[in-house]
Amino acid sequence: MTDNSRPGEIVLTEDPGLLPPDAGLVYIGSIETPWDDRHACPRSGGRSNEICTIHVDGRFAEGLKSVESCSHLIILYWMHEARRDLVVQAPAFDSTTHGCFALRTPVRPNPVSLSVVKLISVDGATLTVRGLDCLNGTPLIDIKPYFPANDSVPDATVGWHGRRTHPERRSIDL
Repeated sequence: MTDNSRPGEIVLTEDPGLLPPDAGLVYIGSIETPWDDRHACPRSGGRSNEICTIHVDGRFAEGLKSVESCSHLIILYWMHEARRDLVVQAPAFDSTTHGCFALRTPVRPNPVSLSVVKLISVDGATLTVRGLDCLNGTPLIDIKPYFPANDSVPDATVGWHGRRTHPERRSIDL
């Protein structure tokens, strides 16, 4: 892997993807989006109006029972093309470095990402949604209902984000 790190970033000497796994994830489907290049993907699904399709593997289709009654879902997916070796990063919107666990970047030891999506329709094992930010063909890990009373914390803060050095640059990758 080519190291194209920014100043102040810390790269692991061993690729976490080559370490023995501690959990056996099963991809339960795949996600179809309009983006084939990671630079074209939106920085946050919540700001995307693009319609995307989630294909659940037929073996797990029964798990979709009652999903049609949900207005919004939490989608967990594996950012399969993301680097896994960068633990301290210098985001383009800040000259200060931050640990990967203080950012929403897909670049992390386990590139699990999530989006809260609006469910538009369900057709068998296929969900049509709005609000994703991943590449076409991204592996699907899980689907959960979004409960506003449990999942929304209006007074939550990310202190460093308000002090970033380039606030004029649009950032939503917290």
